[in-house]
Amino acid sequence: MMQVEVLKSKIHRVSVTEARLDYIGSITIDEDLMDAANIIRGEHVYIVDNNNGERFETYAIPGERGSGVICLNGAAARKVQPGDVIIIMAYGSLPIDEARDFKPNVIFPDTATNRLV
Repeated sequence: MMQVEVLKSKIHRVSVTEARLDYIGSITIDEDLMDAANIIRGEHVYIVDNNNGERFETYAIPGERGSGVICLNGAAARKVQPGDVIIIMAYGSLPIDEARDFKPNVIFPDTATNRLV
């Protein structure tokens, strides 16, 4: 059976709160946002920076609940600046027949606070 890759989860337009070059790598995301978008610890995610056009990938780690933290760590910290607005996406593979009707978890947090509205 043919599999296709589809958008599974999307956090649309959050603001980068920190960029920490001295960390091992990844993106730290407020755990409330991860839960709402159905993104799990260690999941492969794609990042799009609306301010500078950068597109890159890393993995997600949970940050403090309700904190609004969006922190790019390690080498990814060089691709963003605090205050940049980014989109975080995760994809999954499904059989093509299931993919036709699949609905991703897409959330639209308040960009100023990175909290669910």
